[in-house]
Amino acid sequence: MVVVDSPLAPHKYLRRISKDFSTVRRYSNTPGSVSAASAVRVSTSAFIAAEAGAHLPKSTPLDTPVATPHGIRKRRRMRKRSSVSSTLSKVLILNVRDLLKAHAASEHSKEHQPRSWIETNFQKRECIKFIPCPKDDTKCCCGQAQVTHQTIQGIESGSPGDLWLPPKHTRPQPTDAYGTIEFQGGAHPTKAQYVRLSFDTRPELLVQLFTKEWNLELPKLLITVQGGKANFDLQAKLKKEIRKGLLKAAKTTGAWIFTGGTNTGVTKQVGDALLLEGQQRTGRVVSIGIAPWGIVERNHELLGHNREVPCHSISSPRSKLAVLNNRHAYFLLVDNGTQAKYGAELILRRKLEKFISNLKLHPFTHSSTPVVCLVIEGGTNTIRAVLEYVTDSPPVPVVVCDGSGRAADLLAFVHKYASDGEEQPVLESMRDYLIGTIQKTFEVGLDQAEKLYQELLQCTRNKNLITVFRIQEKPEGEAQELDQTILTALFKSQHLSPPEQLSLALTWNRVDIARSEIFVYGQEWPHGALDEAMMQALEHDRIDFVKLLLENGVSMKKFLTIPRLEELYNTKHGPANTLGYILRDVRPHIPKGYIYTLHDIGLVINKLMGGAYRSYYTRRKFRPIYAKVMNSYANACRKSSTYQYQRYAGANSLSLVTGLLPFTSEMALFEFPFNELLIWAVLTKRQQMALLMWTHGEEALAKSLVSCKLYKAMAHEAAEDDLDTEIYEELRSYAKEFESKGNKLLDFSYRQDAEKAQRLLTCELHSWSNQSCLSLAVAANHRALLAHPCSQVILADLWMGGLRTRKNTNFKVILGLVMPLYIRQLDFKSKEELQQMPQTEEEHLENQNLDNDDSDRSQPDAESALLKAKRSISLRYRMGAVTHNREKALLADTYSVRDTKVHENGKANLTAGAEEPSFKVSLTDSDPAQFREFFNLSEYNEIKQHQPLRLKKKFHEFYTAPITKFWADSIAYMFFLIMFSFTVLVKMGPEPRWQEWYSIAYITTLGFEKVREIISSEPVAITHKFSVWAWNMWNPCDGAAIILFLIGLAFRFRPNTMDIGRVIYCVDSIYWYLRILNILGVNKYLGPLVTMMGKMVKNMIYFVVLLAVVLMSFGVSRQAILYPNSEPTWRLIREVTYQPYFMLYGEVFADDIDPPCGEDPRQPACVTGHWVTPITMSMYLLIANILLINLLIAVFNNIFNEVNSVSHQVWMFQRFTVVMEYQQKPVLPPPFIAFCHFYSLLKYCVRKAKGEPGMSKFSFVP
Repeated sequence: MVVVDSPLAPHKYLRRISKDFSTVRRYSNTPGSVSAASAVRVSTSAFIAAEAGAHLPKSTPLDTPVATPHGIRKRRRMRKRSSVSSTLSKVLILNVRDLLKAHAASEHSKEHQPRSWIETNFQKRECIKFIPCPKDDTKCCCGQAQVTHQTIQGIESGSPGDLWLPPKHTRPQPTDAYGTIEFQGGAHPTKAQYVRLSFDTRPELLVQLFTKEWNLELPKLLITVQGGKANFDLQAKLKKEIRKGLLKAAKTTGAWIFTGGTNTGVTKQVGDALLLEGQQRTGRVVSIGIAPWGIVERNHELLGHNREVPCHSISSPRSKLAVLNNRHAYFLLVDNGTQAKYGAELILRRKLEKFISNLKLHPFTHSSTPVVCLVIEGGTNTIRAVLEYVTDSPPVPVVVCDGSGRAADLLAFVHKYASDGEEQPVLESMRDYLIGTIQKTFEVGLDQAEKLYQELLQCTRNKNLITVFRIQEKPEGEAQELDQTILTALFKSQHLSPPEQLSLALTWNRVDIARSEIFVYGQEWPHGALDEAMMQALEHDRIDFVKLLLENGVSMKKFLTIPRLEELYNTKHGPANTLGYILRDVRPHIPKGYIYTLHDIGLVINKLMGGAYRSYYTRRKFRPIYAKVMNSYANACRKSSTYQYQRYAGANSLSLVTGLLPFTSEMALFEFPFNELLIWAVLTKRQQMALLMWTHGEEALAKSLVSCKLYKAMAHEAAEDDLDTEIYEELRSYAKEFESKGNKLLDFSYRQDAEKAQRLLTCELHSWSNQSCLSLAVAANHRALLAHPCSQVILADLWMGGLRTRKNTNFKVILGLVMPLYIRQLDFKSKEELQQMPQTEEEHLENQNLDNDDSDRSQPDAESALLKAKRSISLRYRMGAVTHNREKALLADTYSVRDTKVHENGKANLTAGAEEPSFKVSLTDSDPAQFREFFNLSEYNEIKQHQPLRLKKKFHEFYTAPITKFWADSIAYMFFLIMFSFTVLVKMGPEPRWQEWYSIAYITTLGFEKVREIISSEPVAITHKFSVWAWNMWNPCDGAAIILFLIGLAFRFRPNTMDIGRVIYCVDSIYWYLRILNILGVNKYLGPLVTMMGKMVKNMIYFVVLLAVVLMSFGVSRQAILYPNSEPTWRLIREVTYQPYFMLYGEVFADDIDPPCGEDPRQPACVTGHWVTPITMSMYLLIANILLINLLIAVFNNIFNEVNSVSHQVWMFQRFTVVMEYQQKPVLPPPFIAFCHFYSLLKYCVRKAKGEPGMSKFSFVP
């Protein structure tokens, strides 16, 4: 192995040159050539001497002496040199010159090259004074032989009796050994960082080396392993427990492990445990070996700056040195100038352990890094080390592995029989036995054995600091584990307060230790301690700790405040997420280090949810509350002494002050805190935390639907931002998980109580933007939930309205529309059944008036009052209703008994009647007394269940039923198509016929209906209203067709442009016929086919792009070859695309592709290259007709299979949109819908003038 920095490096160059001299001798095989070769040697040697004297150090002698051969001295005359010898001599001289100049240049560059940080701060030690060893005069006390010992001028050798001290008799120099060791012998080489350093290196430099150069995080626990240096065997069971426990303790707590570093004794046992860790492929444990430089075998191979050194951890059998353990990741090779001697690392190791123990564990905790000593086997030095640990200030707890042998067994035995006081009567009675055991165990004399006995007694005076790990069964029947013993020993020895213990357990992520050692019966907690722990658990994604804290009394309603929630959104801990990407869309040009506000998060939620959803964070009533809370929070920060630190430390520092803020009702803004935390967990991609928040709190079905929608939208955003495919797939899988949970929850609820499950789907959710579960399912595109029988029962009930027919329903409805008297023969639901149905706001007001009229005429006063009370109880429950006093500060936690109003997107709006009492039922209260009145009236409901409707009510229910509106609208639409077709087919006169007037009236009133739909939609902003309205693709298409018709109408009434208007009519009629597909979508069999057509058209657009590329490539080539003299006109575009396009359908235009030419004088002359056209046509038809068309067919086939497999769900999803659409439509179809618009507008103005409640927003629905 080449040593780079050796002072004897020039000699290697000279040895290389000597090989060239041997070449000269081979050529000099004749007697005459000997003198020539000698001459070459003389001249070359002289040159070497001259050059070496100029470039080499003066203290470096040359191995090759310059001597004149004896033959040359005697001869005065010389023969002429041969040409070969002359050439070789010149080559050798040039070779020597280049080598010496190259070496001198390298030395010069090294002198001016800046040293690395490691070379600047770390040093090695070399012995500079030879002091004979008393046992061997030929060796120095440092361990080096006198022959190889370094001598320095002015420093004389010492006498045998002198004391050798490393600080006095060694000199420091910049370290010359650091880099990476590649341990060979395995499937893949394992790498470890190493550095050679002095024994007196400052520990802060070592910590900087770990964190800055080696990129390690500071430890959360330091486990220092002490034991024997010689190899030993452990019991199989004990070995297994030690390996498993040590590895688990290190991995779960993020600990560092300090060992001796060599592949012997206890370090080898630790290495075997790390070997198991390497097989698990879950990240390497930070294991740091601290070994003396002088005892490392073949340490000269490690010399070099930032090198990668291949190494085998196999020691020589006869060597007294040791090799490094190949399972450690880092090595500190401590140098005090000695060779083949242990002990150089002891002082440095203890100083480093003490320095790390004084480091703060975490920015949010006041505890220092805990240190624990693990004793496995060991010798006399191990007992002294344990004594030093337990008597140090602060003391270090020690865990002794009983049964591992020698020192560990003695410590365990003494610990077992030691008493808590100063006197040890039991141990004193066994004094002779213990001393004899010590002599036999360590093979020492009586004096040293008595000294060790005293050291053992001193260890027992700190019995509480020593914990013994034994392999035995606990009384509960559970085996004790080493990792629990290590962590428990820390709690027992350090006398930490419960919050500090909990902080340590949180940092280690050991919920089992917290459950068994911290949350014990009778434990008292200071105010705010558990809230601070909950904040850390949420930030660091500690799921088990959040569960544990909830079990032990943490109230999320009191814990979650606006500052805390905002801090959670700004935390840097936890998994990577896409929140920052989405936030840039709603907040462009945000600066670096921008702190998210809840308003920003609300904008993100609105963007992801889409539709009419509005987050509570963006509502107007939230803004003054947010400003008030944050101002009070800022004042509390200013009053604290650390305000300036809090101000500039960033959002992660907020918890220090928020934990001290007093809890007030104004700050308890979130009545459903688990809802807010669920959204936070979803947006920050903490799936397990989101599942935990889903299991707690109310509105589980709504939370699953919102989570599903958010995850799907985030996956879509990730795909648009070109993020990794894995992120998209991960978000989609999370969405499917919540989708499945929501469906299972609804199925379970439906099996338990079908009626309550239906109420669950239709009730209004105040905390979710006044949406219902049905509307959230539509937003999340949850087809499985909409296809559930519970949803279909609701839709069927809404679709039929007040009708009750089982067979020939459509025929009976059409007959009722044609013959109104037939309505009297139809079956209708009873009054009680109608009261159980969801209603729109207008329907509620109309039904209230009708019911009041009927009750005044037919019911006595007492029965009317009872019926009104019964009706108020049997109506829908409104989730999230709020009281008047806390409306501005709190979200409600009750269900109110209200009427239900169903909106177009499936949202059920529930409001109480003007005279009806509002009952509140808490979902969290299990007391059935709240429902007693409801159940007492159940018998009355059954008796009055089949009360018939009056004739007026029957007509009202018939014409307001969605199925009636659908057939009336369909019949009117078909009549419009007939009239419009007649208008465009017959001759158009200057004055419109009545058929044309009917068509004009129909389309005009349809346009007004579209405007009404936009205005009456839920969002506030007009752009948002339009986006919600355009969600259904038929709406913007209708708008475009209406505008096109109005343009044609303007042309039609002008005599000179009437024909243009008629052509626009004809083009517009195409869409009105295609619009029949929207009506056919209601059908169970045709609906999925219409969906297939829509998807196929979308995919065909991409295919058209490919087809256009191929078509233009052939069309341009064909046109240019066949017609080279064409003039520039717009008709060229038609000529290029016309024939190639129709060739796709079988019309090949054979005569035009290869026209006859040149064979007959009457034929035109052949153009140049006319034979190319048939070849290109063949290639075009091969690609377009065979490849692209079949590709399109394959895509269509895939769409058909995909939709057909879920055709039932597709139809039910479309059915929901149709039901909600016709639920909101006026009674009369166009063009008679104008009367409904006028009536609704007039009624709205009257109610607005009277100030009647129930019409908070503009609505045209009669």
